[in-house]
Amino acid sequence: MRQRLSSEPDRYRGRRRVPTPPRSRYAAVVTSAFLGAGVVALGSTMLPDAKAVDQEALADLRSAAATGIDQEARAAEVADQVSRDSDRSAMETTLADTADVWALPMTDYTFTNPYGMEGAELHAGIDLAAAEGTPFAAVHSGTVKSAGWGGGYGLMVVIDHGNGIETVYGHARQLLVKAGDKVQAGQPIGLVGATGHAYGSQLCLEVQVDGESRDPVRYLIEHGVDIKLQVASIYS
Repeated sequence: MRQRLSSEPDRYRGRRRVPTPPRSRYAAVVTSAFLGAGVVALGSTMLPDAKAVDQEALADLRSAAATGIDQEARAAEVADQVSRDSDRSAMETTLADTADVWALPMTDYTFTNPYGMEGAELHAGIDLAAAEGTPFAAVHSGTVKSAGWGGGYGLMVVIDHGNGIETVYGHARQLLVKAGDKVQAGQPIGLVGATGHAYGSQLCLEVQVDGESRDPVRYLIEHGVDIKLQVASIYS
C-alpha cells in the first residue's frame, strides 16, 4: 500500500461518512414496509366497490324502510281513530243512559194532526206522517209496559218512564220490542204503519201523566224537544 503524500489533496476532507446500519435493523425496516403494503392490499379487497353494490337490493331495502314508516303511521292513525270513536260512543251511551235525556221519535216526518178536541172527542195525541216502514224510537228511557194490538191504535207500544209518566206509540206496522224490555231515549221500538184507525201511514204519539193525557208538543218542549221543528237537544 502506498503512503499518501501530504501534498495529495484530501478528497474526503470536510465530508461526514454515514455509518452503515446494522443488518438486523435493515431487515426490520424492509419487513414493516412489506407488512404495510399487505394491510393496504387486504383492506382494499375487503371494502366493497360502489359499482359492485346490488342497486335493486338497495332499492328494496329503502322501499321496505319506507313501507315500515308508512305502516307505523297508519297504525298510529287507526289507533287514534279507534280512541276517538270509543270516546264518542262512550259519550253517546252515557247521554242515552241519563234520566233527563229526551229525544225525537223519528226524523223526516210531517206534523199532520195536533192534540185537542175533534168534534165531541179528544184527540189525545199528535199524528206524524211518515213513509211506511220508517223506524220510530222511544222519546225517553223506560220499561215497555205493553206491546201488541190496541184496537183503534192498531199495533201499539206503551212505555213506562216512572213517576207516573207514560208514552204511547200507535198505528205501527211492526213492533221491535216486547213487554218488559228496557229501552233508552232514541232506541228504535217499531216501524211506522197504518194499522187501526189511521188515515194513512203515520205514528200517533201520546203522553200521559198519572193517567191523564197531556199535549205532547208542549210537554216535550218543556224537556228540550220540539216536535214541530224536529229539534231535540241531547243535553236536555
